Amino acid sequence: MLLLLLGIIVLHVTVLVLLFVSTIVSQWLVNGGQTADLWQNCTSGTGAIFQCLTSSTNEWLQSVQAMMILSVIFSVLSLFLFFCQLFTLTKGGRFYLTGIFQILAGLCVMSGAAIFTVRHTDWHQASENTSYGFAYILAWLAFPLALASGIIYVILRKRE
Repeated sequence: MLLLLLGIIVLHVTVLVLLFVSTIVSQWLVNGGQTADLWQNCTSGTGAIFQCLTSSTNEWLQSVQAMMILSVIFSVLSLFLFFCQLFTLTKGGRFYLTGIFQILAGLCVMSGAAIFTVRHTDWHQASENTSYGFAYILAWLAFPLALASGIIYVILRKRE
């Protein structure tokens, strides 16, 4: 049972790290010397100097920002609730509340990444050099892991 709990905690922390990195790092779109994320657009100048400007204030971009922040909040709250329920839940009880918040985190990151996928051409014109960055891929990777983690929490029963 201890190994199962350790594996669940490692999976949850992995999801949390993926969500933090994908929300913070400036690598959602890459086009040569330019990178863009949810918060700023950066251009590499001479040498290793980056010039960064804040991203536009499009409504869809603000909704992506909100979804990613909500996913981080729900995942942190879920981890906190897991530890609280681990010590207070009665024997045989299920971690429903923890699972619901983790599933909500997965749905929020899916919604944010899907909106970005559909609307990013409104923000940066697509060209053959433009590609998705690793932070965008990490966001999509966090989605199934968060859902799997949430489902595991719902199924999990507390034992002695």
